[in-house]
Amino acid sequence: MTAQGSRVSALLLVLTAGLVAIASGAGVFLRGDLTTTPFTTVRGDVVDTLVAGAYRFNGESIASEGIGWDLVTLFLVVPALLIAIPAVARGSLRGSLFATGILAYFLYQYGEYATFLAYGPLFLVYVGIIALSVSGLGSLVGRLDLRDLAARTDDTFPRRAVIGFGLYMAILLALLWLPLLGRTLTATQVPELDGGTTLVVQAFDLGLLVPLGLFTAWAAWRRLPVGFLLASIVVVKGVAMGLGIAAMLVVEAMTTELVQPVPIVLFLATAVASGLIAWRVYRSIDGEVTVHHRVHSGPTASAHPIS
Repeated sequence: MTAQGSRVSALLLVLTAGLVAIASGAGVFLRGDLTTTPFTTVRGDVVDTLVAGAYRFNGESIASEGIGWDLVTLFLVVPALLIAIPAVARGSLRGSLFATGILAYFLYQYGEYATFLAYGPLFLVYVGIIALSVSGLGSLVGRLDLRDLAARTDDTFPRRAVIGFGLYMAILLALLWLPLLGRTLTATQVPELDGGTTLVVQAFDLGLLVPLGLFTAWAAWRRLPVGFLLASIVVVKGVAMGLGIAAMLVVEAMTTELVQPVPIVLFLATAVASGLIAWRVYRSIDGEVTVHHRVHSGPTASAHPIS
């Protein structure tokens, strides 16, 4: 990556962080008093819908989950990205990979927001975040040399842990959502829609995250250079998503009095496990060499004795 390319990537990250702070800040500070009114959907489901605030026209359950997700994004993920931006501007390989993982998280989160939440004033902000996240990912990943990344990753790379986490992610989401689809696919009333018209979250998880988990596991197993890239992305996203979902469930419990202790503990444990694997993944990457200097003659990932 050239010095100019690093600065462009850093600028895109600054703009992304700004828009995400606006979107998540609105969810946290402009949520209103959470007053609801009953709404009957075209399927005949009765949903308590918010009448004011950033989540107006959305079901109470959806809004409470969104607020929990916004809390994690605003107070943990955005600051983490801001900390990484100077490293990206310097051309740091670790910083670029870390920022790539955060952008993948933003793309997933606000892709869901833009397609699932009721249309409102924040729609253009969500779309802007999607556009900047895609641009940032293209700027960062497009300049990475995968053989260079493999050459700069030593034999402490946690190959087995990455394989296990990829499979865990795929299996967990499949077990979480396939039974739901099995019992509602032909149903007239589907309370799980919470006022929506289709299962957007499930489409994202089964259509994107399950294949991502499986491919990451396969790439790490085969010692492919892309496996190092995917591992660095998946573990960062795993930390953010695990904390985000746990916070969603906690805020939902506080709002609706529907407590789900097992999923809360499960996703907190997922975040912790992701964090531990992330520490090992990033520790195995040579942090002294920046992405400004590409190495084409070093060993490929398949030549590494990865443990």
